[in-house]
Amino acid sequence: MLDAIIIFSFILAGAGIGFYGVELLPNNTLEQVTSLEGLSLVTAGFGALIGFAVGLTAQTGYRRLERQVREMPVDVLLSRSVGLVLGLLVANLLLAPIFLLPIPIEFAFIKPLAAVLGSVMFAFSGISLADTHGRALLRLINPHSVETMLLAEGTLKPSTTKVLDTSCIIDGRIEDLLGTGFLEGQILVPQFVLQELQQVADASNDQKRVRGRRGLDILNRMQENFPERILIHPADYEDVPTVDAKLVRLAQEINGTLLTNDYNLNKVASLQKVVVLNINDLAQAIRPAYLPGDTIDLKIVKSGKEPTQGVGYLNDGTMVVVEDGNPYIGDELCVIVTGALQTSAGRMIFARPEATVVA
Repeated sequence: MLDAIIIFSFILAGAGIGFYGVELLPNNTLEQVTSLEGLSLVTAGFGALIGFAVGLTAQTGYRRLERQVREMPVDVLLSRSVGLVLGLLVANLLLAPIFLLPIPIEFAFIKPLAAVLGSVMFAFSGISLADTHGRALLRLINPHSVETMLLAEGTLKPSTTKVLDTSCIIDGRIEDLLGTGFLEGQILVPQFVLQELQQVADASNDQKRVRGRRGLDILNRMQENFPERILIHPADYEDVPTVDAKLVRLAQEINGTLLTNDYNLNKVASLQKVVVLNINDLAQAIRPAYLPGDTIDLKIVKSGKEPTQGVGYLNDGTMVVVEDGNPYIGDELCVIVTGALQTSAGRMIFARPEATVVA
């Protein structure tokens, strides 16, 4: 029913504009028309057709917007609504003095133009701020909520916004990490990171170009799968020369957490008191610890340093040296861990084929 009302309203509006719009034609044109009523009916018909097309477009857009609003989480919808209202309120307060200025009549269009542009700009800014700090905004609206009381007591810590760097996007593990639900809070992708990613994708070097395009594909999938959490932020700093320095400055300004797998950026950010989450540190921390006696299904891929040794690799890249494993090169077998060694280059595990282990 609503769809029919929308389309019929545009048809009626188009027909009315076409019917009465004839009167706006120049007098010399009207004098050449034999039947003004017939011309009005023709223009009304054309206006109705155009109104029907515009009505279909408006109806489709309305249904798409309605579907997005229904799928949107309640807290995001509420925070965006409040951000929109606050943005429009600020726009009206700031634009009020403009309407009091004595502007000449030939420049009268400046006032409505400034009102429209200012309202759009501040409304968009309000929604963007609500996306970034939505939970804090909701706590201001409802200071007596359970979450607010727990935050006041120090029992609950608020989730901080995560600032994503280029290397972390290209690495790709952030997509899987988001899918697990262990990473909370808003994920912020600065515009300058997106520009750097595009430069890598356009590089003349084939390897860099492949990595850049892979990063763009990963970012697109993340936006499709987590549209309410991934936010492209327009922040940029013309006075800061490098992307790493811009990332640290943005994280400092919003009191956010820097998400990276770049060792040097990690150290620089830590020195400037920026909280850093390193994907490599996380992977190292959750790497399974194999103790003597544990069994592993392993494929022997090459010979070791000793003639009898075979070498295989775990999924995380850990090298496993298998005694008496040389005859099994190319085969997958069950081995039993006999020991482990941590070196500066990484971890190494020693094992024997299960069949050769003596009890």
